Amino acid sequence: MNTAEPRWVQGTLVALALAFMTLFLFVPLATVFVEAFRKGIDVYLAAITEPDALSAIRLTLLAAGIGVPLNLAFGIAAAWAIAKFEFRGKNVLLTLIDLPFSVSPVIAGLIYVLVFGLQGWFGEWLRDHDLKIVFAVPGIVLATVFVTFPFVARELIPLMQAQGIEQEEAARVLGASGWQMFRRVTLPNVRWALLYGVILCNARAMGEFGAVSVVSGHVRGQTNTMPLHIEIAYNEYQFAAAFAVASLLAGLALVTLAAKYLVEQRVGRQMRDSPRQGGQSE
Repeated sequence: MNTAEPRWVQGTLVALALAFMTLFLFVPLATVFVEAFRKGIDVYLAAITEPDALSAIRLTLLAAGIGVPLNLAFGIAAAWAIAKFEFRGKNVLLTLIDLPFSVSPVIAGLIYVLVFGLQGWFGEWLRDHDLKIVFAVPGIVLATVFVTFPFVARELIPLMQAQGIEQEEAARVLGASGWQMFRRVTLPNVRWALLYGVILCNARAMGEFGAVSVVSGHVRGQTNTMPLHIEIAYNEYQFAAAFAVASLLAGLALVTLAAKYLVEQRVGRQMRDSPRQGGQSE
């Protein structure tokens, strides 16, 4: 049965898709860069190098620099456990991994406030020990970790399940220890999916707004990340400063998309080769 659509239908669908992408993606993206450089390069450089902007950039990099490695370790451990072993609570773990996808980031931030805030469950103990989590850097890091921890695990689990356990069993028969098996067999087989997950995790960490906004307290020069700094500058009609910092995030998004595309090609090729290799090993 011929299911090919007429040429005019294909052309119409392509035109609609391009028009939609132009209106909702390309035009806003171009507007960010146009507005960022509207008043000249000197104003742009001044906007991204003033103390509050530099503090926001440093805090964003710090939150991502802590959150991404933690999620990397968790994602590898969770994916290895789920894909290679059978245990009670496996479905519960899978559900918990998906939790940040179903919970609003604002609600996640509010939960941290209710737990670690001054009136929260541990608020009195934290105050007595002179520890501050909410409205401080630790709260921002915790919120960032929460909203980003599914990305690495969710990229690794399908690939590890497709690869099966034959290669690990062969390595075990040959006398490899658990660490040797992981380092020389499992990790090389998932390196591109791992990199893909890290890219997505880092992009989300640096662009997170909702959860971080709730736990940050919006303290200038201390707890404002780049998205929060953009919001404050825009609300105060400092449009040049807002668009200048926004252009940094937009540039990061473009780099992320390019890296994501390149790695996605390798991951797709690896996923296609995995069943074939599994069939050969059988």
